[in-house]
Amino acid sequence: QGVKENARRRLKEFDIGDKFSRLPLPKAAVLLPLMVRGGRLLLLLTVRSMQLRRSPGQVCFPGGKSEASDKDEIDTALREAKEEVGLQPEKVEVICRLVPGIDKMNHLVTPVVGFIEDTFQASPNPDEVSEVFVVPLEYFIKPLKYKPLSYKTSSGSLTRMHCFIYDDQEHKKSFKIWGLTAHFAVLLALVIFGERPTFEVDYDLDNLILSSENNFINLYASIYEKKKSNL
Repeated sequence: QGVKENARRRLKEFDIGDKFSRLPLPKAAVLLPLMVRGGRLLLLLTVRSMQLRRSPGQVCFPGGKSEASDKDEIDTALREAKEEVGLQPEKVEVICRLVPGIDKMNHLVTPVVGFIEDTFQASPNPDEVSEVFVVPLEYFIKPLKYKPLSYKTSSGSLTRMHCFIYDDQEHKKSFKIWGLTAHFAVLLALVIFGERPTFEVDYDLDNLILSSENNFINLYASIYEKKKSNL
C-alpha cells in the first residue's frame, strides 16, 4: 500500500483540474491506468486495431475525443476506457489530471490518471484495440531500449520525441511506445518517482510542475500563432 499512497500523494500535487479546459481547441482525453503488482507500479497500454484509419497498430492509452454528453475530461477518459477495453468506470479510482498535450490533429489531449485493480482482465473491443499489455512504470525513466527522435512540430520548430522499445515477456513480443503516449508516460513516471531519468528530457526537474506547464503554454502559443497566420 505504501507504493500506492506515495504515488497518490505525488499525483495530487500535480493535479491541474480544469485549468486548461477552456482553451479553444477540440478536446480529447486518455486514461493512464495504474496498478500495483508485487510492490511495483504498472501502466496499462493498448495497441490500436489495424483497421483504424488513424495510427493503426500504434501503442496508446485508452481514450479518444470528447462527446457532448461528457461532463469533463475525466468522463471522456472513463467512457472511452469502457468502450475500448471493458473497464467499468466505477472500478477506476481517479486521482488527477496532468498537464495536457496537443496531438497532430491539434486536439487538446488531457491525461487522466487513475488506479485500477491488479486483477483487471481487459476485454478489448476488436474494432478499436488489438492488444492490451502492461509496462512497469519505472521503464519510462530507466528504459533498457530507448532512442530520441527529432521531429518538426506543426509550428515548424524542431523538438525531441521519446521512443521506447519494450520487450514484453508475457506476449513474447516487442512494443514500440512513442509520441504523445511516451510523453505522458514519461511525465507520469517523473511525477511519481521524482528521479532523474537515464535520458534527456525537456523539463527543469527541480521545478517539474512549473516547467511542464510552461512547456505546454509555449506549445499552445506556437500553434495559436500558426493558426492566426493561416487566417
